[in-house]
Amino acid sequence: MKFSRRALIALPLLTAPVLASCGGSEDTGQPATAGSAEPGAFPTTVEHLYGTTEIAEEPLRIATVSWVNADSVLALGIVPVGMPLIEWGGNDNSSTDWIDSALEELGAGWGGENAPTTYSENDGVNVDEIAALTPDLIVAAYSGLTQDDYDQLTRIAPTIGPVSPNYTSSWQDTLSVIGTATGRSAEAEQIIEDVTAQLAAVGEDNPEVKESTFIAGTLGLSDDSINIYTAGDTRPRFFTALGMTQAEVVTENTEDESTFAFSWSAERSDELVSDIFYTWGAAGDTVESFQDNPLFAQIPAVASGALVITDDDHLTLSVSAASALSLPWAIENVVPSVLDAVQAARA
Repeated sequence: MKFSRRALIALPLLTAPVLASCGGSEDTGQPATAGSAEPGAFPTTVEHLYGTTEIAEEPLRIATVSWVNADSVLALGIVPVGMPLIEWGGNDNSSTDWIDSALEELGAGWGGENAPTTYSENDGVNVDEIAALTPDLIVAAYSGLTQDDYDQLTRIAPTIGPVSPNYTSSWQDTLSVIGTATGRSAEAEQIIEDVTAQLAAVGEDNPEVKESTFIAGTLGLSDDSINIYTAGDTRPRFFTALGMTQAEVVTENTEDESTFAFSWSAERSDELVSDIFYTWGAAGDTVESFQDNPLFAQIPAVASGALVITDDDHLTLSVSAASALSLPWAIENVVPSVLDAVQAARA
């Protein structure tokens, strides 16, 4: 069967209303949120790992922590007052292509007066930089935020802690709680529905995708290491959303569903049975690179050439830090290699 690569309908800002302008704060010149919360949305409460956060009125100065949260705020048509630099997998702006597009759409492109302030998180949560922005809401719904981090941030402003621990909050849950916190619950649910439909369309257009099994992991060419991602991680969730089924070997060997990965002995490579295998790699890594490794060559999907490699950190980030903004980008930039792998598995 010939595989379909029809262009999926792009969502301009994922159905969120485009801001006509982003008003600046008089004291800092930083962007504020647009006043388009749903009537009667406040006061509201949001539950998370560290308790319940009460939000009395629409937040106008939102600062974010970690990946995904800024994406979610932007998807709702809000420019954050501050957000982290993307220091792994980022583009030349220390951002992402999908964040850049959203900022441009909202009239807040980098270098402009409405652009958000950015701060490094190389040494952890940047409490001082966040405090200097005087936010009225801090969002860390997707993060590895500790109780101590949370306590420090709550001294600055109401803070939404992680929905699930250790970076396992789904993009849907992240967007949903941020939608509630900003008075945009209906918009958030519509975005979730639209992005989910885009992902599902890949399997609907390509029945072989829905008939395929997958394993998502990392294959270390330098040390023969193998790590396998569990169903709670964003990478398996991506392939499942396309209509694929996680291989039984992963399900059977997942001892703790709250962890996102487990290690696997390379000497047992032949037991990793699936139609396709996903791994992220270094620039220039090819299917042949892994087939030339005598241990990895025993993985059935590697042997058949049904290997999906994201050999660019930006590609990897679009799936590993999946969000309402990154996933449509991943459909355009990652899914073609998934279709190639499915075809190779059936050759």
